[in-house]
Amino acid sequence: MGIALHRPVVLLGLAVLLVACAAAPAFLAEPVGTQAIQLAGGVYMVPGASGVADEQNLGRIGNAGFIVGDEGVLAIDTGTSYAQGRALLEAIGRVTDKPVREVLVTQVHPEFVFGGAAFRERGIPVVMHDEAARLMTSRCSVCLRQLHVSVGDEPLRGTATYAADRSFTAPHSVASLGRPVQVLYYGHSSGPGDVAVFDESSGVLFAGGLLDNQRIPDIQDADLEGWKRALAALRTLPVRRVVPGHGPAGSPALIDAVERYLVQLEDRARALAQAGTDLMAVPDAAALPEFSAWAQYDTIHPRNATIAYLRFERELFFK
Repeated sequence: MGIALHRPVVLLGLAVLLVACAAAPAFLAEPVGTQAIQLAGGVYMVPGASGVADEQNLGRIGNAGFIVGDEGVLAIDTGTSYAQGRALLEAIGRVTDKPVREVLVTQVHPEFVFGGAAFRERGIPVVMHDEAARLMTSRCSVCLRQLHVSVGDEPLRGTATYAADRSFTAPHSVASLGRPVQVLYYGHSSGPGDVAVFDESSGVLFAGGLLDNQRIPDIQDADLEGWKRALAALRTLPVRRVVPGHGPAGSPALIDAVERYLVQLEDRARALAQAGTDLMAVPDAAALPEFSAWAQYDTIHPRNATIAYLRFERELFFK
């Protein structure tokens, strides 16, 4: 009788528990920038969030990844924070127990470098091009302060600047994986020391700063002619899949899309400089409708147009 009297209460309690369990994944889901997606045998991408760095996405807006060879793992980019760096290592650990031989930083932007301490504390060297290492030393303390403003202090707990453990100056093969992987460097392009990684077995290209997908690329640190030469060199590779620095993985057509943006930006900015357009009018006068739906069109594109205009204006002046 006692059990019968309490049965409705028990059933009500079970119903509440089931509802709570059904809702739990929304709260327990892993944060952005921690889930590995397999693109090919032994090749994984960890996608970043869309948009700009903020408190909701924890600043994790850059793509990372890793390649598993017979003898070890190459990690590609370290994430935005110490916490994300640890999460990336955990993602690798869920896939393989092979040792991470090194982590290669493809470009010096906050979402790619500030997870380095998590790798270094496990004895994993952080490797980057010599030019990128110098750039990181010169300005990343300022970048980290700015990141605290946009993301907040708690997501960045334990995050700190550091120096690269190893640097290089030339393209090379990664010898420690037991798998043919090439580190590609074409000189100053999207940024000083920007590199890409090509896995020969799968045809997957980790493009770093050279390519973004449906996102306006930032030319602030770029050499535009060098960038176009690098894109031309990428076309000679047997690429099947591209992991851009930002945005979803895509096809080699991303190379053409980014080049079209750079060419149109240059052509428009050069024409405005030759016409003597007032600098304040340049952002509006440099509209490129083909790319108006790309992320950051309203913010980065006007800045790109102004930068390109000033460069061409100086070029005309010295001629």
